[in-house]
Amino acid sequence: MKKQFPLISLVVFLLLNIINSQAQMAEQAAPKFKDGEAQVIPAFEDTSKWIRHDLWVATEFDSDGDMKPDRMHVSVTRPEQTETEGLKLPVIYVSSPYFAGVAPDIDGVFWDVRHELGEMGKERVHPEVVRIGKRPIISNSHINTWVPRGYIVVHSSSPGTGLSEGAPTVGGDNESLAPKAVIDWLCGRIPGYTTPDGTETIAAYWSTGKVGMTGTSYNGTIPLAAATTGVDGLEAIIPIAPNTSYYHYYRSNGLVRSPGGYLGEDIDVLYDYIHSGDESKRAGNNARIRDTEMKNGMDRITGDYNDFWAGRDYLNDMKPMKAALLMSHGFNDWNVMPEHSYRIYKAAKEKGLPAQIYYHQNGHGGPPPMKMMNRWFTRYLHGIENGVENEPKAWIVRENADETDPTPYAEYPNPDALPVELHLSPGAPEKGKLTLGKTKTKTKETLVDDYSYSGASLAKMENTKHRLLYITPELKEAVHISGTPRITVTLASSKPAANLSIWLVSLPWNEGENVKITDNIITRGWADPQNHKSLTKSEPLQPGKFYEVTFDLMPDDQIIPKGQHIGLMIFSSDQEFTLWPTPGTELTIDLDRTHLSLPVVGGVETLTKAMTK
Repeated sequence: MKKQFPLISLVVFLLLNIINSQAQMAEQAAPKFKDGEAQVIPAFEDTSKWIRHDLWVATEFDSDGDMKPDRMHVSVTRPEQTETEGLKLPVIYVSSPYFAGVAPDIDGVFWDVRHELGEMGKERVHPEVVRIGKRPIISNSHINTWVPRGYIVVHSSSPGTGLSEGAPTVGGDNESLAPKAVIDWLCGRIPGYTTPDGTETIAAYWSTGKVGMTGTSYNGTIPLAAATTGVDGLEAIIPIAPNTSYYHYYRSNGLVRSPGGYLGEDIDVLYDYIHSGDESKRAGNNARIRDTEMKNGMDRITGDYNDFWAGRDYLNDMKPMKAALLMSHGFNDWNVMPEHSYRIYKAAKEKGLPAQIYYHQNGHGGPPPMKMMNRWFTRYLHGIENGVENEPKAWIVRENADETDPTPYAEYPNPDALPVELHLSPGAPEKGKLTLGKTKTKTKETLVDDYSYSGASLAKMENTKHRLLYITPELKEAVHISGTPRITVTLASSKPAANLSIWLVSLPWNEGENVKITDNIITRGWADPQNHKSLTKSEPLQPGKFYEVTFDLMPDDQIIPKGQHIGLMIFSSDQEFTLWPTPGTELTIDLDRTHLSLPVVGGVETLTKAMTK
């Protein structure tokens, strides 16, 4: 005879199963953490159950001139449990001007750089953007990374792009206030709307009110822009290769300079490139923003720093910022150069904000390792005490390491780095010497400008009148440079205006099959000698008169291997970056009054040993 359970036992058994099942579901439907990192939760992984919808958020500005507050287009991707179980989660927010497409690269879109300094290039072509995309999805970026780990991912198109109203301003106030409005909505302070012009509202009832932002390049600029508003709820940002000042992007120390890879680009070119908003508003936006504000302010004649550029420099707006900052950049990014990240990181530290910086040795882009990003957002969005604020402040990928394996340092620049002054001894048109000791040579050497020679070709030439090159003795030990080199050049020009370009190089130049991005160029810098006194006011050079020009090169952290020489190359027009005036301008350098300050780990003692051992 079969043994049977009493009815009451069966009921208890079933109830326990139901309770256990509900407990397991409840456990699955909540974020989990291990070693200070948010873990992938199986209940959040099913993409078919993600809830995706869009809406519009009203801002406090009217940048398209229609007498109504601009509304920003926003899309949301969230786990189903935020609807079925009332689960609230923090938000990873990404905003961009690129989501709806960009203008085509056609002939004439960039400014022509073939003209004399102090002149305006011929008028360029203005391309139109054909808008792409389909509601309710603005972008799929970041969702596969963060939604399974217990976050909601939100995207928005920046003003005047996609289905967001307004006008692009490329760094104007509306590009800071737009993400602020979205964060205000995510924190329940203002309503969202189901349509761009309707009154039906929608609330972010699924948000905890804790928001983090990230993105690369322009998408990395917007998190910083939002943070400078001091908006409550924006707890942490991870900008990757952000443009933190449009002056520093399109000018260098008074010099009209292009970003690497985009010769002739300027701020109005970028405006055209991203202007994917409402076609009926474009002509008015162009007239107000591109053809008036930008045309009157960008100043391709002198390259001086002015109110227009100051209003697009986020360093000037950092006082209200309170978000924790994890900054990421590449030391060999010649598009958005590494000074952009360092200047903001330095200011954040001075403000006492939680701040870390991650640098790799490659070019544009490159996020921190996932582990670092996860711990940063876990700490500041989920509130898990994982100790990131007590970890080393600087994480630097060494020359032969993988980007996921950075070396920790107490700080950047390396605390053991000290400035070492190096001096010049004659050698033109071949190579002179770069030495620790200052010698009174009373020597002046002259170079002849010619943009047709690239910087790389000039560095490799044994003999040329188109550059001056000064090198250290062969290094007997590796030398670790960490920080911002500073150059002082005392020069005279044969004309009232001249480009000045500086490259710090590692020689001999490596052209082998296994050449690395760190092998040849250490760092670079550019300046307009007409701005030797002031960044805001140019002064024409008196031909033959000597002027002292001092400026920073790009920050770096690099180990120069033994067997190499450190070379300082001085030349005029840089084929890849500057305007191309008619060749022939002569620059004469006073060697006695020209010197380089190089930040060396271990200081002068270490460099002396490496140069003389």
